[in-house]
Amino acid sequence: MKPTDHKEVQQMRKYEGMFIVRPDLDEDGYKALIEEIEKIFTDHGSKLTAVDVWGMKDLAYEIQDLRKGYYVVFKAEATPEAVAEYDRICNIREDVLRHIIVKEQ
Repeated sequence: MKPTDHKEVQQMRKYEGMFIVRPDLDEDGYKALIEEIEKIFTDHGSKLTAVDVWGMKDLAYEIQDLRKGYYVVFKAEATPEAVAEYDRICNIREDVLRHIIVKEQ
């Protein structure tokens, strides 16, 4: 029996996430950002199982003097590395106002 290398075996967990994008992008900009987020997961051996675009909604409170945002909700089967990269990229991108990702029960 061959011992397993813990770095090779990555725990895939189910997550639900959401991000809010600045309202001043055009439709192509929103689609490109969603594809970029999806690529983050696929590049790290994970996948988005569902993407639900809510579209333009009022924010609960102003963020950077903005009152509206473009909402996208998704479900994923992801590795911890993919989740960390999603979080890192969303923190860097100025067009992502808020983001969150949590483990499903």
